[in-house]
Amino acid sequence: MSTKSGRGQVAGLPTWDRCAVMGVVNVTPDSFSDGGHWFDTTAAVKHGLDLVTEGADLVDVGGESTRPGATRVDEAEELRRVIPVVRGLASEGVTVSVDTMRASVAERALAAGAALVNDVSGGLADPAMIPVVAAAGAPFVVMHWRGFLSGGNVRGTYEDVVSEVVDELHARVEAVLAGGIAPDRIVVDPGLGFSKEAGHDLTLLAHLDRLRALGHPLLVAASRKRFLGRVLAGPEGAPPPARERDAATAAVSALAAQQGAWAVRVHEVRATADAVRVARAVEGARAEGTGAPATDARARAAATGAADAGTGLSAQPAGPHERGGEGDR
Repeated sequence: MSTKSGRGQVAGLPTWDRCAVMGVVNVTPDSFSDGGHWFDTTAAVKHGLDLVTEGADLVDVGGESTRPGATRVDEAEELRRVIPVVRGLASEGVTVSVDTMRASVAERALAAGAALVNDVSGGLADPAMIPVVAAAGAPFVVMHWRGFLSGGNVRGTYEDVVSEVVDELHARVEAVLAGGIAPDRIVVDPGLGFSKEAGHDLTLLAHLDRLRALGHPLLVAASRKRFLGRVLAGPEGAPPPARERDAATAAVSALAAQQGAWAVRVHEVRATADAVRVARAVEGARAEGTGAPATDARARAAATGAADAGTGLSAQPAGPHERGGEGDR
């Protein structure tokens, strides 16, 4: 794994001196937190551009909800939803990730300008996925996945969730490598909310170092998920709606950045963009304090209180966004 600030870089993608922010555009009518808001191609492209203005480094476009019990869309409909949005954003210079479990959608999206394939099944849902990604030389996100979220798969059973997720991800990465995807183009994702209960998600967040030890950049996708609602509700209360979990999401983004995550995937970008930049400034200050060379001039300037001359710490205009709650996109 190529490293910078210990979090790694992904061949074929831009490099960032901090945890990157992946904004989400769900081109679906039924995603758990914002289904239907960006279902129109024009609205979806505009939303993606707004996310970049708010501080997103890359934008993840998906046309299929993965919330528990969601009905899969057919291939033609997924293509109809996704490809025009990918093409529209890529034509504006946006670094685009395509969120799909179908090889055909990934192949068409890459041809339309996508730079990254984000498959929540890690290539398990479609046997053709790994050969397609390998042939394209594209980066690939390998998420921990135990099947579609229906029946008994909605809540997974674990004796040691960290060890089991690490072991299962390791096995999946080995399969992806055997399929021809280069090691410096693999990203791993613990799959928060996918066949996991709130306690499992929190335990995984507490042990991101174990996931980073797999040797690949780490994507953390906690945005608005159900476990955050459980935390905010407390022992007796009702969880707040998904769209009221953005402050909690930003807190997770800061914690993930502090623990060396390569990127965080979020619906509402502004707060997370600020959070990861503050985390980077603290990282720079820590390096200054120990006498180690800070790797980023902007972080050094922020740590010493210098006036902003491109620190990237200023707030940006606000705006909504999306990814799924418990396993949902």
